Amino acid sequence: MTSSEQNLMSKIKTLSPQQVAAVEDFVEFLAAKSKKEAALDRLLAVAPALEAANAPVPDEAEIAAEIDAARAERHARKP
Repeated sequence: MTSSEQNLMSKIKTLSPQQVAAVEDFVEFLAAKSKKEAALDRLLAVAPALEAANAPVPDEAEIAAEIDAARAERHARKP
């Protein structure tokens, strides 16, 4: 464990259970934000190839339908 990680753990150990829960929520938020940013970066990376291939550009309704389908599939996989 790095000294920075040890310092953070020392600080967390002084917090109340409610404060620790808030820290955990914030860490989860940061992880989700990072995951979304990575997904956007991947999408933007393929955009030039899609344009060069004259791939059809989906409209907002098609995008929303794809998102809903992906969410439903992910929800169905959860235990």
